[in-house]
Amino acid sequence: MLRWQLTLSITTIHQMKSIVLFAVFLLTLGFTVPHAEAQSLPEPRQSPLGLSRTMLGDTYVKVIYGRPYVRDRQIFGSLVPYGEVWRTGANESTEITLTGDVFFDSTPLPAGTYSVFTVPGPDEWTVILNSQLGLWGSYAYNSAFDVLRTRVPVKRTADKSEIFTISLDKQDEENVLLIMEWERTRVELPIRK
Repeated sequence: MLRWQLTLSITTIHQMKSIVLFAVFLLTLGFTVPHAEAQSLPEPRQSPLGLSRTMLGDTYVKVIYGRPYVRDRQIFGSLVPYGEVWRTGANESTEITLTGDVFFDSTPLPAGTYSVFTVPGPDEWTVILNSQLGLWGSYAYNSAFDVLRTRVPVKRTADKSEIFTISLDKQDEENVLLIMEWERTRVELPIRK
C-alpha cells in the first residue's frame, strides 16, 4: 500500500511539473502575441468606414464606403473636380451589394456587388456601377467594366454636411432612395423592386 501511494505521489509530481511548464509556456505566449499584434496594427483612418443597409422587399441592399470630412476645404469643383471620375467617398471605392434584381433609377440591374463611381458636376452627377471590385480609389477605374450609367440632378442644401454620407431612405417596401450628401450638395437616386 505504501509503495502504491509513493508511486502515485511521484506520478502526481511529474504531472504537476508538466502542467506548470505548460502554464509557463502559455503565459509566455500570451505576453508576446498581443505585443507583436499591437506593433502591426495599421494607423487609424482619417476617413472612417461607413455602412448603410436596408431591405427592399426580399432584397437586401448594402453600401460600404469611406466617409471623408470637409475639414475647411472646398469640395466639389476643387478637391473633387467636376467632370472627372470620383471614387464616391474615400479610400477604397464605394461598393453596393444587392441580393435581388432591382431597377436602379429605372434601369434594370441584376443582383450582385458593384463598385460605385460618380462624375460630379455643378448641376448633375453621372452615377456609374462597375463590375470591378476591391479597387483603391478610382485610379484603376476602367469604363469597359461599367454595368450601368445614369444621370441625376444635384440639389443644394441649406445645412452643411461635414462628413460625406450615403444613406438608404426607405420610402416603402418597394422603393428606396439612395442619397449622397456632402458639403451643401445632395444627390438622390431611386432604387425599386
